[in-house]
Amino acid sequence: MQTEQEIQRLETIIHGLLEEARNQGASSASAGLSVDNGLSVSVRLGEVETIENHCSQGLGVSVYFGQTKGSASSTDISEKSIKETVAAACSIARYTSEDSYGGLPDADKLATEFNDLDLYHPWDIDAEEAITLATDCENSARQYHSDISNSEGASVDSYSGIHIFGNSLGFLHGYASTRHSLSCSVIGEREGAMERDYWYSVARNKQDLESTEFIGQKAAERTIQRLGARGLSSRKCPVIYSAEIASSLIGSFLGAISGGSLYRKSSFLLDSLDTQVFPDFMRLYEQPHLLGALGSSMYDAEGVSTRANEIVSAGVLNTYLLSSYSARKLGMQTTGHAGGVRNLCVEAGDHNLAQLLKQMDTGLLVTELMGQGVNPVTGDYSRGAAGFWVEQGEIQYPVQEITIAGNLKDMFQHILAVGNDIEYRGNIRTGSILVEEMAIAGE
Repeated sequence: MQTEQEIQRLETIIHGLLEEARNQGASSASAGLSVDNGLSVSVRLGEVETIENHCSQGLGVSVYFGQTKGSASSTDISEKSIKETVAAACSIARYTSEDSYGGLPDADKLATEFNDLDLYHPWDIDAEEAITLATDCENSARQYHSDISNSEGASVDSYSGIHIFGNSLGFLHGYASTRHSLSCSVIGEREGAMERDYWYSVARNKQDLESTEFIGQKAAERTIQRLGARGLSSRKCPVIYSAEIASSLIGSFLGAISGGSLYRKSSFLLDSLDTQVFPDFMRLYEQPHLLGALGSSMYDAEGVSTRANEIVSAGVLNTYLLSSYSARKLGMQTTGHAGGVRNLCVEAGDHNLAQLLKQMDTGLLVTELMGQGVNPVTGDYSRGAAGFWVEQGEIQYPVQEITIAGNLKDMFQHILAVGNDIEYRGNIRTGSILVEEMAIAGE
């Protein structure tokens, strides 16, 4: 009940802000307000490193005078500050040039249904309890194997917040959400060589977090597996992206079909709508209304309603990802993607990771990527990597200090399989991805 009352109070503030914008001469306006609080605790080698209580708030407003726009923000939500923030936005709008593509979304695109997506599960945890959990997690990792020689620590984080959004078209809605996580990172040493790795769990509901014991042991196991890493000679071979990093590959695809990249002509997938961009077994679909999921929302950052989307079916690109502004620039309609995708799912195949390794036979399993060597205009791709060399479907030894390279357009076309080991800890849900061939630069 207290949360509902707080949502109503904050909605009243946004309603008043929009009225203030109208009173100051704006022809239209939109505004968002967020209030967050949380607890973060970290321990290292059994000692408390940090205890942080977070409490923040902020609002942002955009006003339009016809086709000119001004924006301003503030962390003060008092009546006096709101008037000053609106005045600042209006002052900017009066001196900016017109943009015929700007403005609020079309009214008929705005969300009108607001289902409860089960996003709010506050965790009544105090610092002492969080310290115990983090310590237990780190101890599980440190006791896993004698080669675990040091620790970068374990942490517990819990956040809850309320977000309100409204505009002068009559849209006004607020909701509460939570996000909790446990993480651990340790260092292993063997014959003078050191490696580190980590594991974490994140969820809306603390009940959905993996156990402290599992997280600690998983972090230690991954660290031990990396000890004895070697280099590789330069070659071409198949590559498997493990599930936890395969999302970055899909993320590059999503960036290439987003409206901002397209209207700026800075995408290697220009004019690719209704064309084959993946093999015909590939399906990418969006489920923005999944209960309790990390990316769920009934509307996008503009208040436009979200819906289930078949972004790619049978390998064919069905839609771009457009906000109202980018849609107008491209002569199209918004797809409800201001702020990006929500719960993007890559349809899984029949094989788990072990079976994908058998399918690959000989090649590279990548478990870590470094650097940002992706050219969004040409699709050229080159990133530092670490992982494992595989022969006859079995992991042989860990590898490091290599670079994997290719062209994203070709890489997408030559995906051979997607695993069923789906990674759920983010907004992109995908299993491991097997790419037919990439260039490996090594020794």
